[in-house]
Amino acid sequence: MSLTSIAPWSRDVSSRFVKAEGGNVAILFAIALLPMLGFIGAAIDYSRANKARTSMQAALDSASLMVAKDLSSGVINSGQVAAKAQSYFAALYTNTEAPDIAVTATYTAKDSTGSSTVLLKGSGEISTEFMRLFGFPTLGIGSAATATWGGTRLRVAMALDVTGSMVQYGSTKLAEMKKAAKALVDNLRANAQDAEDVYVSIVPFAQMVNVGSSNKGASWLKWDLWDEDNGSCSTSRYNYRNYYNKTDCENAGRTWTANRTAWGGCVTDRDQPADTTKDAPTTTATKFPAAAYDACPAQILPMTSAYSASGAQTVKDKIDALKGNGGTNQAIGLHWAWMSLQTGVPLNTPAKDSDYKYTDAIILLSDGMNTIDRWYGNGSTWSKDVDARQKLLCDNIRAASASSETKTVIYTIQVNTDGDPESEILKYCADSGNFFATTTASGISTAFAQIGNSLSKLRIAK
Repeated sequence: MSLTSIAPWSRDVSSRFVKAEGGNVAILFAIALLPMLGFIGAAIDYSRANKARTSMQAALDSASLMVAKDLSSGVINSGQVAAKAQSYFAALYTNTEAPDIAVTATYTAKDSTGSSTVLLKGSGEISTEFMRLFGFPTLGIGSAATATWGGTRLRVAMALDVTGSMVQYGSTKLAEMKKAAKALVDNLRANAQDAEDVYVSIVPFAQMVNVGSSNKGASWLKWDLWDEDNGSCSTSRYNYRNYYNKTDCENAGRTWTANRTAWGGCVTDRDQPADTTKDAPTTTATKFPAAAYDACPAQILPMTSAYSASGAQTVKDKIDALKGNGGTNQAIGLHWAWMSLQTGVPLNTPAKDSDYKYTDAIILLSDGMNTIDRWYGNGSTWSKDVDARQKLLCDNIRAASASSETKTVIYTIQVNTDGDPESEILKYCADSGNFFATTTASGISTAFAQIGNSLSKLRIAK
């Protein structure tokens, strides 16, 4: 080919090359391949980092709870927090993407709200596989977990069934209830940091409750029911007939002299509707009726601090002293448990400190259906009328709780060893998830343990 022919050929080839479109896709893909690989690689590296962070967060959460529990129960002191936190975290964290995590722990003792906290922070990094090509050899990760406890003070009222069926035919229900209730006291005490953190009241109930004969002169008692049948009628020289109640005596024109020396401390249900309210006993309609009852249970123990060893022992001694006798009136036990959470008479519960938050809790345990109260039932068969009074009471407790800064939580336990139907009223009264049913005496301990865990649950804030 001559030189004169090369020039036109070159121009022709160049022109066709410029106009050619067949290789554009490959060229564009080659140009875009590098950033695409970069984005894919970054996604993979970030996924690895997120997995490591998730694992770290779970380990921090668990470690903070464990350290807080050790602190609140006295297992460790403030000077041991950092080492204990690192030890727990090391045992819990198993991710290999970021093996070297630095953990710091900060313990804050009670603040103005009564809360104590443990703050755990973790930080580390993963070595990147793809992003290092773009100048990012590592990716940092970090997270934190805070365990808070003690900010809410507890008032726990235990209404405990001490009817005859708890010990009938050699039953161990009463013994198991005592064991479980005492274990709960120890559980609550372990998480308390001062005398005001946890108070407990014990309300043994059968058909009635016992407020103590030492309260004979209390202004919140009324005596019309007692005086009707306990006293003596005056006589005359012409008529020596005996009258054995106040009504007959006075109708005969004689004078009835009441005798209250034999009163053992039992009171029956208040007049309706006060039997379902927390109204203070300031009027005749709201006072508590003294009554005669051969199966009078042990005296109520008002709210008592369970923080000290002696205080906890006082509560446990009361539990140990319980004996079984009489018919079932859950409503009166629940009512007095609620009254034990109120300040003032009749039980003079200590006032609450406005600088603290409180949770009121009622635990109602019964092994049978309601059989008798002041108005309804025969003491041996199920009375739906007694259930109806209890339902009104539970509604009123919930309504009062909804309108108060202090919430009242209700737990109920049915110890159903006799083949009774599931108690609709116990289930109704319990807050969601707080009804416990057992068909064995030994199951009482399980129920109390679950309630204890609920009451002592530590709160996580992230």
